[in-house]
Amino acid sequence: MATFLYKLGRLAFRRRHFVALIWVALLTLAGVGAASAPPAGNSSFSIPGTEAQKAFDLLEQRFPGASADGATARVVFKAPSGEKMTDAGNKATVEKTVDELSDGSEVASVADPYTGNAVSKDGSIAYASVKYDVSGMELEESTKDALEDAAQQARDAGLTVEVGGDALQAVPETGATEVIGIAVAAVVLVITFGSLVAAGLPLLTALIGVGIGVSSITALASALELGSTTSILAMMIGLAVGIDYALFIVSRYRAELAEGREREEAAGRAVGTAGSAVVFAGLTVVIALVGLAVVNIPMLTKMGIAAAGTVAIAVLIALTMIPALLGYAGRRVKPAGAKGRRLGRSRKSEPKPDAPKPDQPAGQPKANLGTRWASFVVRRPLAVLLLGVIGLGAAAVPATSLELGLPDDGSQPTSTTQRRAYDLLSEGFGPGFNGPLMVVVDAKGSDAPKDAFDDVAGEIKGLDGVVAVTPPAPNKGGDTATITVVPDSKPSSVQTEDLVHAIRDAGGDIEAKTGAETLVTGSTAMNIDVSEKLNDALVPYLVLVVGLAFLLLIVVFRSILVPLKAALGFLLSVMAALGAVVAVFQWGWLSGLMGVEETGPVMSMMPIFMVGVVFGLAMDYEVFLVTRMREAYVHGEKPNQAVVTGFKHGARVVTAAAVIMMAVFAGFIGSSESMVKMIGFGLAIAVFFDAFVVRMAIVPAVLALLGKKAWWLPKWLDRALPNVDVEGEGLRTGDERGSGPDEDRELVRA
Repeated sequence: MATFLYKLGRLAFRRRHFVALIWVALLTLAGVGAASAPPAGNSSFSIPGTEAQKAFDLLEQRFPGASADGATARVVFKAPSGEKMTDAGNKATVEKTVDELSDGSEVASVADPYTGNAVSKDGSIAYASVKYDVSGMELEESTKDALEDAAQQARDAGLTVEVGGDALQAVPETGATEVIGIAVAAVVLVITFGSLVAAGLPLLTALIGVGIGVSSITALASALELGSTTSILAMMIGLAVGIDYALFIVSRYRAELAEGREREEAAGRAVGTAGSAVVFAGLTVVIALVGLAVVNIPMLTKMGIAAAGTVAIAVLIALTMIPALLGYAGRRVKPAGAKGRRLGRSRKSEPKPDAPKPDQPAGQPKANLGTRWASFVVRRPLAVLLLGVIGLGAAAVPATSLELGLPDDGSQPTSTTQRRAYDLLSEGFGPGFNGPLMVVVDAKGSDAPKDAFDDVAGEIKGLDGVVAVTPPAPNKGGDTATITVVPDSKPSSVQTEDLVHAIRDAGGDIEAKTGAETLVTGSTAMNIDVSEKLNDALVPYLVLVVGLAFLLLIVVFRSILVPLKAALGFLLSVMAALGAVVAVFQWGWLSGLMGVEETGPVMSMMPIFMVGVVFGLAMDYEVFLVTRMREAYVHGEKPNQAVVTGFKHGARVVTAAAVIMMAVFAGFIGSSESMVKMIGFGLAIAVFFDAFVVRMAIVPAVLALLGKKAWWLPKWLDRALPNVDVEGEGLRTGDERGSGPDEDRELVRA
């Protein structure tokens, strides 16, 4: 592989006009496609294989024209203190509002509070239910404006009016902090390279890659029913890996220049060596993201595939456009250390230390921070290992209290009208009113459908935790009916989940007696089923992703213990990151600093999503850092010295890459969407734990403890594995191959 990528890098350097033209053309094509594509419609949230989805599909068949997937709104009214909603003036205001809401072209129905028993017992609160023909994302702005105007007119008449439901659903915004994240990345690049030109290359290529990826997603959003969160996720991950991949190749290019090589040769070698690491690091991210398909939730699958496509584009751009731009930059990209030499601190002129350290031979310049840190770790590996593991273990403790759920209006900030409507309904009708359960009774196989409907309703009334049960509402054919059940607990509570399971258990007994099937659906039941499905899929997904990446890393490192250590280190970092997410978003620690206005259960898909994305990103640093160590070991260095050499060349760049990735992810904490905010924080803190604790401390400590055993590989497996030559051995000249102790080269082959 190194030889192929070497040739590709040299070709891109020589044919830079052609390469740049291709990428600019692709960006233009994707941009035109995004601009001319129809707006994204409804991103259907289907959960195949769940009872809630089965009941939802049955409703669409047996109740045609009911707009089961249409948007809904609840306009909640509260009378002034000392008044009731049944007072003549307040009643007239509500009826006028209902009439205005009924005039919309997309309105399917509006339920009058006074005819639909939608007034609280104390008479202070009432609500009108509005049903639309289309989903919340497909509603025209004029329809949303009409809803808000009607509510405002009722407010002007003296009532407190709030609007809940998904009719006012808006496209999530990321906010200005996203730009701040990119600005931080730019500053880190300038500090790392000491050159505006060299720093600008990774930013430019990353933005082009993200532009192509996000524009392609926008162009296909309507046809593939991609949600708005999909493009935000692709942008988040694409920016982070795009900058990092380009950073590693540019850094290696400058190192090759410092060795005295010509620019075209340096570009070829940079792509052949660092580019090989980029390819395998990108593959681990792609495997992790595409592997989300095993969960069998279409929305999650689409998010993963779209983000994986953006990562693939980032890899291709790093391998081709970076060497092309290096050709354009010419001498403006200086060799590594050139800045210091310009300031009069050349390697030859640097004073020799009086007493060289063990890792610093006499006559050599002062060791950099990476070298000094690695030397410290290999001298005290056990202490560093224990400190790192205990620290991550302590950070993971909150994860033992993890509560999962999907966000509803109750998790919105109190400044939103949706949250205030939620609170008013809880005040007037009880907490369970915001999450009613819809029971669908399929009596097509029953001899007495009406009796079966009544049996189900009577059975549910006798269950604990039920406040109200509406009479069965049959369809025109009389073979299916819906029953609405109001729990006495809020939608995200354990009590409501227990009630759903109790209804389903009771339905099994009723089916045995009457032949009628009972199904529970609705948003609350759907959320419960999603959480259970995600929990059930977590272990298979973990086995699949970690297993495939483990095999890939065996090929890369030609070792058993190094990939195993990489996987175990990932588990430590992801558990610590989950603990931090629980502490902030569930317990409320530092919630004000993070802009978390309302704490609650962690989003159900967060654990499995973090496992996938964090594993892919964690392997980036593993590949980049350990590849340098293996390269030094293969070329003849002792195991501990190879660890130090890997840090000497890679620590500064890995640190910069981690800071950049953290800055990009942290930039999305300012999003208005709670899911994006949580993902941004979770990935940022996970990168911190993985890069600075696992890869920078635990990894060198473990390698130091293992010594030569770290690179052991059975001979039969060594012969069976393909030789991908990540270290670039095939690029070395005869003189270069001849350097290094023979015994170490023999050990590697063994």
